[in-house]
Amino acid sequence: MITISNSLSLIRAPLAFLFLQESPGIRLFAIILAMITDSVDGYFARKSKSVSRLGAILDPAMDKFFVYVALAILFSEASIGLFEILAMLSRDIALCLYGMGMLIAGRWKSIVFRAIRWGKVTTALQFILLMGSVIGISFPWYVFATLILMGWFAFLELFQLPRHASTA
Repeated sequence: MITISNSLSLIRAPLAFLFLQESPGIRLFAIILAMITDSVDGYFARKSKSVSRLGAILDPAMDKFFVYVALAILFSEASIGLFEILAMLSRDIALCLYGMGMLIAGRWKSIVFRAIRWGKVTTALQFILLMGSVIGISFPWYVFATLILMGWFAFLELFQLPRHASTA
């Protein structure tokens, strides 16, 4: 079902392609708009009582799509390196490990998709690091190591909370 909140989530897909423009201003605009839509889509879903499983999957999927496209473009331009990409994707790697574990254990169908604290924090830091990369800020290695640590915190949080898997 297409709702206001799902539409706000979907906007992040075309915003990702603004990264094909080499203009830092356009890229910053895309990141800021992606951050705003990510912040308000859940609010509108709750306010309009249109929270759905589709929305719970669509929101983090669009976050990931935006970040992956931006990272691929920045990597192709040599603006970021492989370590930085792997660090920024560590939460998603942890989520995949969790999903594989649930699949192997036969508990895949029992997963309820919803946001978790460390997933939200990681997404916010990803957006901040993307903004810094766009304007040429070089972050020290330990900032990216923090992302790896947060990815593992998200992984552990998945096991502590009953039946959930989305970490955006």
